[in-house]
Amino acid sequence: MLNWAFIAEKAPAYVKAAGLTLKLAGAGIALSLVLGLLCALALYYRVPVLRRAVAAYIELSRNTPLLIQLFFLYFGLPKLGVMLSSWTCALIGLTFLGGSYMAEAFRGGLDSVSKAQIEAGLSIGMRSLALARHVALPQAFLVALPGLCANSVFLIKETSIVSIVALPDLMFVARELIGLYYNTVEALGMLVFAYVVILLPVSWAFRSLERRFRYAQLGT
Repeated sequence: MLNWAFIAEKAPAYVKAAGLTLKLAGAGIALSLVLGLLCALALYYRVPVLRRAVAAYIELSRNTPLLIQLFFLYFGLPKLGVMLSSWTCALIGLTFLGGSYMAEAFRGGLDSVSKAQIEAGLSIGMRSLALARHVALPQAFLVALPGLCANSVFLIKETSIVSIVALPDLMFVARELIGLYYNTVEALGMLVFAYVVILLPVSWAFRSLERRFRYAQLGT
């Protein structure tokens, strides 16, 4: 039988942790989108030095677990004299990981833009920035949208790892309660419920957004 008294008593701790998780995920997704777009543009326009740096960053980010990245930020950097808070480490880690996935999504979208349209824009005197803003990016965004949405959900799930740097998120609260009270089923049940409450509306919203943009694209 579930200990409902325990659940009622500890539920506020999960609500508070869920707020922190959402705040971290929102900031991480926003920064990842910006970083990913800049990296994709550097690759798309073949900026000589930046292209190699971005390619190296993407390979490093996508081929190292977030857990290892967080360990380096939180435990490794202090050995080099760089002290970062738990929040800063978690945000940098999520952005570093998410930026590479967003970059790949944006790059796929940019690659789908017809070269004929780019050449036509250049032929009428459009500058690179104007061409990107008015021709390439609007079309690339529509193609990249499903990937961007999927990556955003992925980053929300990845916040479960940041408890390793002592950030009091949902996973941190669940581990603390299990360690203190041994109510494993109740603690994990509330953890699962909290993530479902967060992720289901986000997934539905993203699917609705994708359908809206798809219909708008078909209408044009």
